Amino acid sequence: MATMSKPQRTKPTSRSQRLVLLCIVIFACLPLLSSVISTGKLGLPYQQTLIDYFVRSPRGKREHTLSEKYLYWGNRIDCPGKNCETCAGLGHQESSLRCALEEALFLNRTFVMPSGMCINPIHNKKGILNRSDNKTTEEGWVGSSCAMDSLYDIDLISEKIPVILDDSKTWHFVLSTSMELEERGIAHVYGVSRHRLTQSHYSNLLIINRTASPLAWFVECKDRGNRSAVMLPYSFLPNMAAVNLRDAAEKIKAELGDYDAIHVRRGDKLKTRKDRFGVERIQFPHLDRDTRPEFILHRIEKLIPPGRTLYIGSNERTPGFFSLLAVRYKLAYSSNFSEILDPIIKNNYQLFMVERLVMMGARTYFKTFREYETDLTLTDDPKKNKNWEIPVYTMDERKEAAS
Repeated sequence: MATMSKPQRTKPTSRSQRLVLLCIVIFACLPLLSSVISTGKLGLPYQQTLIDYFVRSPRGKREHTLSEKYLYWGNRIDCPGKNCETCAGLGHQESSLRCALEEALFLNRTFVMPSGMCINPIHNKKGILNRSDNKTTEEGWVGSSCAMDSLYDIDLISEKIPVILDDSKTWHFVLSTSMELEERGIAHVYGVSRHRLTQSHYSNLLIINRTASPLAWFVECKDRGNRSAVMLPYSFLPNMAAVNLRDAAEKIKAELGDYDAIHVRRGDKLKTRKDRFGVERIQFPHLDRDTRPEFILHRIEKLIPPGRTLYIGSNERTPGFFSLLAVRYKLAYSSNFSEILDPIIKNNYQLFMVERLVMMGARTYFKTFREYETDLTLTDDPKKNKNWEIPVYTMDERKEAAS
């Protein structure tokens, strides 16, 4: 790249880079201060060699080896401005996380995963779980973030891509070791292509700091829209749910028996804005119509026979919104399984993880938007649309639009 000189790319321990590394080390080691204060000892054996540490330290479920090298990509999952109050939902953050995991897979490195994930209060209302036909609540769950290992099974992910958390003793020790290794320890590689990172001296470094744009992890993932270039399927992270969430999903599926499911995405997707002529426009012109009960019935009736149990996962919180579906189906929501969910659910991201597993276990499953060609969907609107169009609310209007 013309704006970056070659020496800057090949000297990972320049003065400015050492300063950045020192900041990373200081930040990462803050959790250890409580150990120093309370016990008078360091929480890690910094005087040991790297070999001593891995040989003598207690082993977790997954054993790390001396040959491992690491990919670091910042301490926060992708959020606009790194601000939890404005960050996007679970699906958006999972796209960023999947991108980083794919990079680690491509580079054959252990991924240093952030230990927490932001939750926007908009996506964290208790009304989604505490659903009833005559009332709703705007009360939110406590907290604007959650622990990563409360959502995902880190050991299960590590069976595909080795992962450690950035608050783990292993990571703190690796950081300390990288400083001792000096130029063989770490390189800050913002803007360097993934193919270059497999070549020259980069492949031998203990840590690659991939921290990219402060606004987006996947700024480096140029081909994320190219399905043939995707190394991990969209279903990967949903299937990596934490053990207690997977157990809860299995219990719910057992109680449902033989069932079908629909995922109804409304809420945040129904935002409108006026054009310069004062006309209301929306990015998903048929979504409001297609996700109303009368149109859902029309869409699913040929594939889901009457009398079947229909599990509904949705961010729609209007009381009794789906009642019309009860004329044909036996309806079930997460709120029907409070004895299973109440002891373990602390935020809506955990709830979404459980709901996805339940919906994926249905005999017939209708998603809101299409992700794969074989998906059954409630709407034909594309999942991604940059255009703002006039909303369509009747079936006749849709026929006219298609003609």
